[in-house]
Amino acid sequence: MTTPEARNVYQRLRTKFGGYRAREKGAISGSEPFGDLRDPGSMADAFDELTQSMGWAPSLARADLNEHWADIVGDDVAAHASPIGFHEGSLEIQCDSSAWATQLKLMKKNLLQALQERFPQAGVSDIVVKAPGAPSWKHGSRSVPGRGPRDTYG
Repeated sequence: MTTPEARNVYQRLRTKFGGYRAREKGAISGSEPFGDLRDPGSMADAFDELTQSMGWAPSLARADLNEHWADIVGDDVAAHASPIGFHEGSLEIQCDSSAWATQLKLMKKNLLQALQERFPQAGVSDIVVKAPGAPSWKHGSRSVPGRGPRDTYG
């Protein structure tokens, strides 16, 4: 069972990239073997249209960013730092030492510019570099002040 939105996307793709159902009755008189509506479009164009219409482009761009991380920052940096998440325009990068975290913080401006040029649809507007540390009981960007988990131990 398909949704009306999926049917609309299907009809738009069918109309744009050709096929026998895209022709209107009486639109073509006679047989034109290589007419506009009979010549199929490319699969890449159809895929781009589908990803744009379904809103998948930002997610696919972020997946490409994760896949090509080593190409962007280099093998040395990629061995010690990796992207761990994306939240409200901020790319979170986890480093395995505080020295690498400091190095990435120094490279932040150039790295952000390279990411925006290479992956504009990913929507990266900021980079948050995290150094390794002790485990935290704080979850999320907002927390409630107080003793935390220690108050349940007795």
